[in-house]
Amino acid sequence: MGILQRVAKIVFACVHLILLSGCWDRTEVNDLALIVGLGIDQTKNGKIRLTVEIVVPRSAGGGGQMMDGGGAGGGETIIRSGTGVTVADAISNLQEKLSRRVFWGHTKVIVFGEKAAKAGIRQHLDFLSRNPEVRLRSNVLVSEGTAKSVLELVPPIEQSSSEVLRELSESQLLLRVTVKDVLQMLSGDAGATALPMVKIKSPEEGKKDLQTIAFIQRTAIFKKDKMIGDIDDQLTRGVLWLRNEIKEANITIKPKGEKGNITATLIRAHTELIPKYEKGKWKMIVKATAEDDIILNGTKLDLLNPKYTKMIEKELAKETNKRIRNTLKKVQKEMKADIFGFADTFHRKYPREWNRVKDRWEEIFPDVEVVVKTKVYVRRPGIDTAPQGLPEQEVKK
Repeated sequence: MGILQRVAKIVFACVHLILLSGCWDRTEVNDLALIVGLGIDQTKNGKIRLTVEIVVPRSAGGGGQMMDGGGAGGGETIIRSGTGVTVADAISNLQEKLSRRVFWGHTKVIVFGEKAAKAGIRQHLDFLSRNPEVRLRSNVLVSEGTAKSVLELVPPIEQSSSEVLRELSESQLLLRVTVKDVLQMLSGDAGATALPMVKIKSPEEGKKDLQTIAFIQRTAIFKKDKMIGDIDDQLTRGVLWLRNEIKEANITIKPKGEKGNITATLIRAHTELIPKYEKGKWKMIVKATAEDDIILNGTKLDLLNPKYTKMIEKELAKETNKRIRNTLKKVQKEMKADIFGFADTFHRKYPREWNRVKDRWEEIFPDVEVVVKTKVYVRRPGIDTAPQGLPEQEVKK
């Protein structure tokens, strides 16, 4: 072996020994305050109040929470707040109250208080999106009232209020929106968005306040970055249909001439938006298709009969169409907020025509003609197609 080869090996070994000497700039987990939930409120004097839910590592087997100024001992999370002119200032104020450096990499949910949402959320999201620790897949919600009051709730089952909100969002019974989704919608052609809205359920009579929980019941509607109103859960499902995001739904109908109801549950669904531009007029065709299971038959109809199945399919399609129409009436005609993605769909199909009207889309959108076509297929009428608990002679076959 030559001298040059031996020197090369020695240099190679020395370089690797230097590189393997350890992480000189490491940060120990014991030096971090792990944030799992973040709330943003606007105070009466116009300042920003930032509320965080922090994991308490020492309480691995405990339950409950510790609030500002005290609370139940052994809680798994604590709530702390800081105020400032901006979110950045509020974080600095918060950091002064903590012995550990705040770490945002575990943030599950970001909640905007109603007042902060109405004032505008863009600058807050701008700051959070620039922070490399904040996860863009964190769920974003709006609270009825203050975000702090939601984070302070002590849930009866989950370990923290942030985990409750995450579970509610992931269930996709209503809307599920992440930081990335909000930023994309706000920067889209329509500049409108919708966020799930959390409401605090009042405690049952005779129960302690600690048993209150939060649940998603409504949807907050935004134009640009400001909340302009909200819609209920029924209309929200119409939004999900229009955005091709519907995952779970039950529809109950009452067939004509029959006593009793039939309830169907959604197996799968698909919605297609077909844009049309003719003679200066904008038109959107909505094709919604669903496949359902029958989970309740309160009538005397034997669903093995194709005639009855077809009749039920038409009634289910009619009810689905009605839900979509009601949503369009409220959101398109009254609130005039394009949260359905119509603008982006028109832009892709007719880029030249779109560029001529994009600055006036807020005026044009409410007058867009929308044709809704729904089709429902009953794939499984149930293990027992005949109604249960009914004498055979009374069943309509």
